[in-house]
Amino acid sequence: QVHLVESGGGLVQPGGSLRLSCAASGFSFSLYTMSWYRQAPGKERELVATITGAGSNTEYPDSVKGRFAISRDNTKKTVYLQMNSLKPEDAAVYYCKAAWFRSIYWGQGTQVTVSS
Repeated sequence: QVHLVESGGGLVQPGGSLRLSCAASGFSFSLYTMSWYRQAPGKERELVATITGAGSNTEYPDSVKGRFAISRDNTKKTVYLQMNSLKPEDAAVYYCKAAWFRSIYWGQGTQVTVSS
């Protein structure tokens, strides 16, 4: 059975940092491109970071480039999202996604709140 379990969300002040984790099980983790998405109330889900199976390539939208960093540990079957210099507009539910050809899995999400 496939599981993607996010953790690490919470309340942080503007300018602060958080590290999210997504622990995977039930599939061949190292084959999958892993991504983090976020969705704020009333907005569409948006991509914030992607990392290829071997971890050799990453991509970010301009909105988070230079502030967020995605990484993975294939031995632990875990993907991470380091978020620095957080802004109120970064507040959202953050989801991890695993994708390999037509095989796609989503986690249940973790809430990130950025507020003073």
